[in-house]
Amino acid sequence: MAKVEVYTTDYCPYCVRAKDLLKRKNIAYEEKMMTTQEERIALMERAQGRRTVPQIFINDQGIGGYDDLASLDASGKLDEMIKG
Repeated sequence: MAKVEVYTTDYCPYCVRAKDLLKRKNIAYEEKMMTTQEERIALMERAQGRRTVPQIFINDQGIGGYDDLASLDASGKLDEMIKG
């Protein structure tokens, strides 16, 4: 199974949606809560400049945020990424 990481904050409705989608599909993930400015800077570097949360990584590949995750799911590509 793929390694899934979700970078979140506690006040983000899109973070909740992303986690709900993953839970509905029974995809295990590691949540990484962004609480400090240093963590946000490190995330921006890893996410190639993106500043918003959630930021989702599958097998260390940044896929973007909730909309990107939902799009992958709708196209069937999310299942392929999780298996591979």
